[in-house]
Amino acid sequence: MEFNIETPRLSGSDSTLTRILTADPDPNVRGLLNLAFRLEGWHAIPADDGATALAHMRAQRPDLVVTELAMPDIDGLVLLGRMRSEFPDTPVLVLAGEAGARRRVGCLAVGADDYVAKPFNLEEVMLRLKGIRRRNADAPAPPRLVVGDLELDEDSREVNRGGHAVDLTDTEFRLLRYLMRNPRRVLSKSQILHQVWSYDFQGRASIVELYISYLRRKIGHGHAPMIHTVRGVGYVLKPH
Repeated sequence: MEFNIETPRLSGSDSTLTRILTADPDPNVRGLLNLAFRLEGWHAIPADDGATALAHMRAQRPDLVVTELAMPDIDGLVLLGRMRSEFPDTPVLVLAGEAGARRRVGCLAVGADDYVAKPFNLEEVMLRLKGIRRRNADAPAPPRLVVGDLELDEDSREVNRGGHAVDLTDTEFRLLRYLMRNPRRVLSKSQILHQVWSYDFQGRASIVELYISYLRRKIGHGHAPMIHTVRGVGYVLKPH
């Protein structure tokens, strides 16, 4: 299989970390894509079959998925359907050797966000992914977030745990909102600093630790803990 491997002219790496799953049985394709993703400043998650791809999606919650249809263990459309069923909000770009209109329509009907035929142009793939990512980022966030018995209303800025109101400061609210937008996903201190404080505190990890402790006391009072420390990595919010 041949590819146009001219290095894409990147317009500057995005400062927001993007986790992207690359599911393809061909190690050359995975290597090529993952190299381009790392150059863009994205975190690449490789998978060589459908089962591994689904396992990575469940464990790591990627922001984007690039998947081949011809998997050795799962039919491509079945795999795409499972991805859509379990992760309806995760954008998926399909790579496939079959470029027929019927195949493209089938993928889009099952839920793919875009389709690129092989052999592909790497710069085109990157531009399509950036377009998908931009559209996804521009989509309005749901006004009400729910994780277990914890609820946050973005419009009224009210927070409830088990039906009881939780009084938060503005910073605590923004921190909890970021955690609740990424449930069961481990977030590093640097990610939290960037998203909640925009590095206003010169990247000091201690401010994250302090506000995490505030949140734990407020949302954990009388309840099982929801914010967990992953040693050496960061924090994760998940229901008991």
